[in-house]
Amino acid sequence: MRSLRNCLTRVALAAAIAAGAPLAAQAQSLQALYEAARGYDATFLSAKALADSARYRAAQSEALARPSAALVGSATATRIYPQYGPNGDSNALAGSLNGQYTLFNRSNDATIAQARESLKSAQADLEAAQQDLIVRVAQAYFDVLGAQDNLATTRANKVAITEQLASAKRNFEVGTATITDTREAQSRFDLAVAQELQAENDLHTKRIALDQLVGRSGVAPDPLRVPVVLPAPLPDDAEAWVTVGDTRSPSVRRARVALDVARLETEKARAGSLPTLNAVASVGTERDTGNYVLRAGTNRTASIGLQFNLPLYTGGAVQNRLEETLVLEDKARNDLDAARRGVAQGVRVAFYNLKSGLAQVKALEAAEASSKLSLEATQLGYKVGVRVNVDVLNAQSQLYQTQRDLAQARYNVLLGTLKLRQAAGELGDADIEAVNSLLAQ
Repeated sequence: MRSLRNCLTRVALAAAIAAGAPLAAQAQSLQALYEAARGYDATFLSAKALADSARYRAAQSEALARPSAALVGSATATRIYPQYGPNGDSNALAGSLNGQYTLFNRSNDATIAQARESLKSAQADLEAAQQDLIVRVAQAYFDVLGAQDNLATTRANKVAITEQLASAKRNFEVGTATITDTREAQSRFDLAVAQELQAENDLHTKRIALDQLVGRSGVAPDPLRVPVVLPAPLPDDAEAWVTVGDTRSPSVRRARVALDVARLETEKARAGSLPTLNAVASVGTERDTGNYVLRAGTNRTASIGLQFNLPLYTGGAVQNRLEETLVLEDKARNDLDAARRGVAQGVRVAFYNLKSGLAQVKALEAAEASSKLSLEATQLGYKVGVRVNVDVLNAQSQLYQTQRDLAQARYNVLLGTLKLRQAAGELGDADIEAVNSLLAQ
């Protein structure tokens, strides 16, 4: 029993040493690192800038429904050399203010409606980018924790094998064991050294990835709070999540917007055969000078009226454009069906992966308890001579491997929870806070 407690103590110490940083280093929460990534990750910032630009793009289309005005000016100087008579000149200086307001234009109405729909699509794109950032940060965060746990158990296993190797050598020297026990322990020790080197490198690369994502160096993630309590999915029904995903998923919302835009494009094509009506007005002044001007002086003008335009023949352009938009509308409808089916499949897969992960955690927790009891019994049997050295080594390796797998399974469940909510389009900042509350602060 004492030997088992020593093994578990070594696991705890190794977990602290595996961080690769001074023990006094301040750990950072998932919430803090996510906030850092929001201000640093280039992929998310690019998506945010694109979403911000969408409202300006929509405002450009809104201008089609507003009046427009333009100031026009001209100045001309003409020198005249007639065949008979004296030379002369004719000079003109003119300026006008022209205004226009659209009274009826179905094509412009459709364009404005399309621009407004594009804002919905831009918002969906931004939400998708934010949800992707949450998952990427959590993945990198738990990758580091998993690598630390792997290194900790690898080092603890190596320490236990070292003690078993020393015991085998002592027993061989006094004649109570064969050289086989020593060689088996030595081979296990050499393998443990190789595994430790691999685990150290894996932890190093995982830390580099997390540092790069959040724009910080030497990040030390908070571990899970003990005892670990993993949340179950609510609602606990795959089809309920599918229903949520059908309305909330950014990909489905984008596809719905695309279908609406395609329908508006068809309306715009039909508008190509409809008349347009504009109100126009103009005020201006013109000053004429020179000896070849019929009436020198300043003239002022003002006008107001309506401009009516009705296409009579366009060479088939309007009709062919209409046929094209109808086909593209069918394409958008099929794209929406594909998006809905893809989201439904993704949600179901994420849900059942999460349920399987929760069951696996329970099984591994039971396996950990059994492995501890098995190691105690094997160590006792080795002392009384009914078990050999390799049995102890196997029991130790089984315990450490189970503890490593259990830790990784817990991280997978937390990631699975976030991925399920991402698949359903429900992932947000509140989910980061919920996971963060499970960490040791």
